[in-house]
Amino acid sequence: MSDQTSDWQPTACILCECNCGIIVQTEGRTLAKIRGDKDHPGTQGYTCNKALRLDHYQNNRARLTSPLRRRADGSYEEIDWDTAISEIAEKFSQIRDTYGGDKVFYYGGGGQGNHLGGAYSGAFLKAIGARYRSNALAQEKTGEGWVDSLLYGGHTRGEFEHAEVSVFVGKNPWMSQSFPRARVVLNEIAKDPARSMIVLDPVLTDTAKMADFHLRVTPGTDAWCLAAMAAVLVQENLCDEAFLAEHVTGVDAVKAVLRDVDITVYAAHCGVDEELLRAAARRMASADSVAVFEDLGVQQAPNSTLCSYLDKMLWILTGSFAKRGGQHLHSWMAPLFAPGGVGRTPVTGAPVIGGLTPSNVVPQEILTDHPDRFRAMIVESSNPAHSIADSGQVAAALRALELVVVIDVAMTETARLAHYVLPAASQFEKAEATFFNLEFPHNTFQLRHPILEPAEGTLPEPEIWARLMRALGYVDDADLEPLRRAAREGLDAYAVAFLTAVSTVPTLAKALPYVLYETLGPTLPDGLRGAAALWGLAQKVAMTYPEAMRRAGHADGNALFEAILTKRSGVTFTVHDYADDFALITHADHRIAFEIPELLDELRRLPSAPPKLTTDEFPIVLAAGERRAYTANDILRDPSWRKRDGDGALRISVEDAAALGLADGARARVTTAAGSAEATVEVSEAMLPGHAALPNGFGLDYTGEDGTVTVPGVAPNALTSSDWRDAFAGTPWHKHVPARIEALDPVGALS
Repeated sequence: MSDQTSDWQPTACILCECNCGIIVQTEGRTLAKIRGDKDHPGTQGYTCNKALRLDHYQNNRARLTSPLRRRADGSYEEIDWDTAISEIAEKFSQIRDTYGGDKVFYYGGGGQGNHLGGAYSGAFLKAIGARYRSNALAQEKTGEGWVDSLLYGGHTRGEFEHAEVSVFVGKNPWMSQSFPRARVVLNEIAKDPARSMIVLDPVLTDTAKMADFHLRVTPGTDAWCLAAMAAVLVQENLCDEAFLAEHVTGVDAVKAVLRDVDITVYAAHCGVDEELLRAAARRMASADSVAVFEDLGVQQAPNSTLCSYLDKMLWILTGSFAKRGGQHLHSWMAPLFAPGGVGRTPVTGAPVIGGLTPSNVVPQEILTDHPDRFRAMIVESSNPAHSIADSGQVAAALRALELVVVIDVAMTETARLAHYVLPAASQFEKAEATFFNLEFPHNTFQLRHPILEPAEGTLPEPEIWARLMRALGYVDDADLEPLRRAAREGLDAYAVAFLTAVSTVPTLAKALPYVLYETLGPTLPDGLRGAAALWGLAQKVAMTYPEAMRRAGHADGNALFEAILTKRSGVTFTVHDYADDFALITHADHRIAFEIPELLDELRRLPSAPPKLTTDEFPIVLAAGERRAYTANDILRDPSWRKRDGDGALRISVEDAAALGLADGARARVTTAAGSAEATVEVSEAMLPGHAALPNGFGLDYTGEDGTVTVPGVAPNALTSSDWRDAFAGTPWHKHVPARIEALDPVGALS
């Protein structure tokens, strides 16, 4: 593989869940030119401004190029890979043998678009007996995931491209994207008089400015607004009764609670004009199709799991399911959540939903003398010391562990607390893929080929995990030989040998990704050994969605795998008919199970809930971690990629600015129960009085060419508390942090 080419090479953006297809030209080790890939089946040439800055990720000065081992004094020394692998495997084995493998905790599984490594981690975790894991989804989506599992057993996505009414709840897709060609679709909706957009958000976002109905709720009162809208549908007899009778169970129990909602009182409580609220609900009821998208604005705020239930009531009550432009279940290349019920963590008893421990209880599972506390941690392509609430407590927890191993491309805040740091190849130096495959009726998947050689001293995550597995000696190499021979004969022979091997050798069945990597991997084209695990996923697609896969043009799982390997711009792997939605419901009767007693009880309690969570000491609601045009989580550490808002301004309302004596460019101190920080102020009409916002992706240190270390902006989780979290899912209230803001510069001194 050459590191320099004038040819355009297909790959993908890695900065949000859309992973838009892009094509790039390289010059030496740089991504010199970037544009959207018109051949990508999902995004069709679309991309936002952020993708154009990806060389700041690829050529980050903080890149790691050697395994590191921490010395007793806290400094690090470079060591060779063989030493690192053998010592790490030995120490994890000691933890397992001394305390039990379930005392090893795993965090990560890939950043945005960095998922193949996570696919291989499972074999190692099973080999050492690890049980508990977490990642960013546990800070956002587990409440919604739990609701989804009870309602219909899968995940739904709105078909906004064709929806007559699109509803965005705590979501600003103009900025955060999250579905294909987001800005193109939003513009199409806004320009079509036959279509409508409803936005429920306290902030006057870019999307809200385009909306036909902006329900500008008081921060933290989303549940009252959503409940009132659902109540309008029931009390004004606007539900699709034929759909409910045929496809939904438990309707009467839900309707009974909604009939008791005092719409006038709820509208007043959430600060939305009652007639506007009623008009929005009526518009949904009159539409042929409704699509709804909830996001972090409600998923990281009070009553988040209840809000997930309530916003799904809107499209269920209006029967907008299994139809063009409605809400849909969809296929998966690999599910984001593990199947099964809700378990509990060993120390705090926090809910484990979809196999994920709530991120914000992790320090409490460590900083204790409980015998079942976590003793060791593996962190892969994640930065919990920066991304989990109360960064100080997270750092203390990491320091208390007996072993911390970090796998990453850069020396992150978490890596600096590790005992060993293993340098990974970048996302453009290895085979990579994304498992955010959420669309219907056409669902797509892209295997990204490496476009650069791995930086010297780095390894792709699949190879790191394979070396750790070899060091453990968990799999007898002799058991792999029949599979190696079969792989050289072709995929058909391999399939027969694989099924025989995993059904007769128990250790192979527990280490499937490793087995695929070691046996099928060497037969794959240059640079694609890490794609071996996709063969197993392709077979699962063939078993789970055989007709939809064949409609997409793939005769069987092997044919799908071959298409994934060869179609570098991505492949459509399933094509569903709308009627398939009902078959995708996992309940035995294939009907939506509407009644969730625990959440109906929460809904009944709303009238007696506290009116606000702010206090005289902390009177302002701070949204910690707002997405903006020049923010990208922790992936882009080099601040020079930002063309504006370089310090990550604290946005406050015009009214609060006047009351506090602040103006644009002033400096202010933000204080919460968890911490304090200084920020530059931006006065904005987008904010309601009593509401302020700090962006995500700031507070990361960076060493410039002159050796100077800078830390632009505020690390949001220096101000958040792990105690503020949803009662059902443990998701944090990052978007609703009570705060106090004080001026540091007098207005008269500002230029």
